[in-house]
Amino acid sequence: MEIRLSESAALVVRLAAALRSRGASLAAAESCTGGLVAAACTSLAGSSDWFERGFVTYSNAAKTELLGVPIELIAEHGAVSSAVACAMAEGALARSHASVAVAVTGIAGPGGGTLAKPVGTVWIAIASVGRPAQPTLLQAAGDRAAVRAVSVVRALTLLVEHCETA
Repeated sequence: MEIRLSESAALVVRLAAALRSRGASLAAAESCTGGLVAAACTSLAGSSDWFERGFVTYSNAAKTELLGVPIELIAEHGAVSSAVACAMAEGALARSHASVAVAVTGIAGPGGGTLAKPVGTVWIAIASVGRPAQPTLLQAAGDRAAVRAVSVVRALTLLVEHCETA
């Protein structure tokens, strides 16, 4: 876990630099990570310059009420899907002043998995103003804490790549 924490800290420093250099800001919409992406971002002093807000939308109702994810989309694809991750990211953009958003939705376990979506299935989407959300599938291994930690590192990595190449 310590390696992942230091890896997260290094990624946040890079993310902060990329966002600041572009005058951009970030919103996070999280389900299975329960605010850990936001916590990683705000652990860096001065993050109020670039971290705009976070949404913890653990329930389907929260995804619908706070992010505007259509309940029909959740019913059709499931909360853990590329479509819902993209809708979460786009909803976070629409309901914030941020120019970039990340969304994370998945099955951290130990229960909740199925053959089609086993424990460790996580969808991450990155969206930015003027660009549609781009989903990424992560199949993480390990216990609940490991799945959540790997999800945070992957989300931060995707954000850094997105923001450094924008």
